[in-house]
Amino acid sequence: MDNQRNLLLAVVLSGLLILGWDFGMRYFYPQTELPASSDSVAAAGAASDPAAGTSVVPSDGDAPVAGATQPAEVAEAPAGPIDLSAALADPNRVVIDAPRVAGSINLVGARIDDIVLKDYRESVDKDSGPVRLFAPERTEEQHFAEFGFKSGGQILSDGTIWQADGERLTPQAPITLTRSDASGVSYSVRLSIDDQFMITAVQSAQNRSENAAIVEPFAFIKRTSTTATLDQFIAHAGPLGVFDGTLWDPHSYAELAELGSETPAGVPSWLGFTDNYWASALIKGEGQSGTVGFESLGDNLFRAVLRYEAQTIPAGGTITETTRLFVGAKESVVLDRYEESGITYFGKLISWGWFEWFEKPLLWLLRTLNGLVGNFGVAIILLTVIIRGVMFPIAQKQFSSMAQMKAVQPKMKAIQERYKDDKAQQQQEIMKLYKDEKVNPLAGCLPLIIQIPIFFALYKVLILAIEMRHEPFIEFWIKDLSAPDPAKILNLFGLIPYDVPSFLGIGVLAILLGVTMWATFKLNPTAMDPVQQQVFSIMPWILMFVMAPFAAGLLIYWVTSNLLTLAQQSYLYSKHPQLRAAADKEKAELARKAEREKAEKSQA
Repeated sequence: MDNQRNLLLAVVLSGLLILGWDFGMRYFYPQTELPASSDSVAAAGAASDPAAGTSVVPSDGDAPVAGATQPAEVAEAPAGPIDLSAALADPNRVVIDAPRVAGSINLVGARIDDIVLKDYRESVDKDSGPVRLFAPERTEEQHFAEFGFKSGGQILSDGTIWQADGERLTPQAPITLTRSDASGVSYSVRLSIDDQFMITAVQSAQNRSENAAIVEPFAFIKRTSTTATLDQFIAHAGPLGVFDGTLWDPHSYAELAELGSETPAGVPSWLGFTDNYWASALIKGEGQSGTVGFESLGDNLFRAVLRYEAQTIPAGGTITETTRLFVGAKESVVLDRYEESGITYFGKLISWGWFEWFEKPLLWLLRTLNGLVGNFGVAIILLTVIIRGVMFPIAQKQFSSMAQMKAVQPKMKAIQERYKDDKAQQQQEIMKLYKDEKVNPLAGCLPLIIQIPIFFALYKVLILAIEMRHEPFIEFWIKDLSAPDPAKILNLFGLIPYDVPSFLGIGVLAILLGVTMWATFKLNPTAMDPVQQQVFSIMPWILMFVMAPFAAGLLIYWVTSNLLTLAQQSYLYSKHPQLRAAADKEKAELARKAEREKAEKSQA
């Protein structure tokens, strides 16, 4: 009766776990639609709405210049979003056309607010258009960077259209934007772009007046969090940077919103925002930085700000500061090249964590296998086979240790019975038994401890690898390994036009996961009491529901690992038949004991 009650309780708790998991993920991490892309890469060079050009750089007490829009007026501006196509329709733009990046520069405010990636599509549909990272202010997916100046304590944000010395920014043709203020100071921003994802801005101010001028260059990135990916324990999404040579990434967007603002201690190397696959970051130049940090602006808007110290420019003098802007895909090889060029820890835009030293070689091996076989799913399977092959001697050692422990169990039980009233003497005799029989009781645990970080690192690599995004496994079935298995049982594998809820979206891979995990538990050499057996019998099916919404690539890895575990255990049992015999004997004894207890209770 107790076992039945425990089993019923386990089933109820499992159901609550499945429903609670789905509800919690939907409540705390609501899914967002991908930002809409422009109709084509060429259309990304269209222009933006001048009405969206007003900016207020965060600074307590900042006062705009005469004629500039007041912060209060900005707050009272229409809150409704601007249509992206309308925002890109103004002719006051300079086209960006680089090998991997396209878009345009908004001459109103000298903003880079239109960036798409040529090598990445929004979805697996080949006609879906490129991934959009930057979009103008007040569009639903707003995300942009601005390079500006503060003069005499006032921000130059009067909506003036900057003048450009060209019509197209390419790696071979930099663009210089210029403007002047009423006091006689001329400002310029010279923009250049490389063949990857880096834009360099050289900000200069020349004092053509007869009086000294105080000028403070700044740069900021502003974005909405509604298009951000989830911030997870395994992969950070949100504000981050490197300050005094240390990675800073403690807050999600929600946490930053609660704090209001955050000014990390130390000299900044770079700061910005990261998603799972994309990032935007400002890299500080040689100049002395002023206030640097992050701010929550309300309404799911956030800003990363890089200010340089204000400098006094004498009459006829000039100051210059250089800042770089990264906006692109988090490709490990590309980020490492930027780091090698002198950007401190730039490769940590990817949330490697503690096992970076091991995860990077795994990613390299995964890319190499993909290059050899031409299929990322097959590469995942091969990588799992290689890892399990390397770990096989350790597993063999673990089984050998377990067999030795089983062999000395009768002697150990005899010692425990003989010295049951003298625990100290009992422990001494057991240790002597281990020494005489040359048995190490920790040898069975050590291999497991070694395997845990290895398999965790492999799991994390599959989470972080942008190489898995939109990669197919079997064309008619899995077209995107970074997305959940599309073959859902409840809609007959897509034949019924029904959107299955995530907690019921059981696909073929999830079923294979449950079946293979159940089989590995059945082969477990450890004897368990009936309640433990019931829990372990239910656990695979709980995990089947929990893991169903995860990326198909992760499930392929897990199913492959389970199948290899089954093969490995079967082989090792054949080498250590005494281990299987001992386990079967213990299970039989536990079953007889349970029957006796049941009979005694029924008689009582």
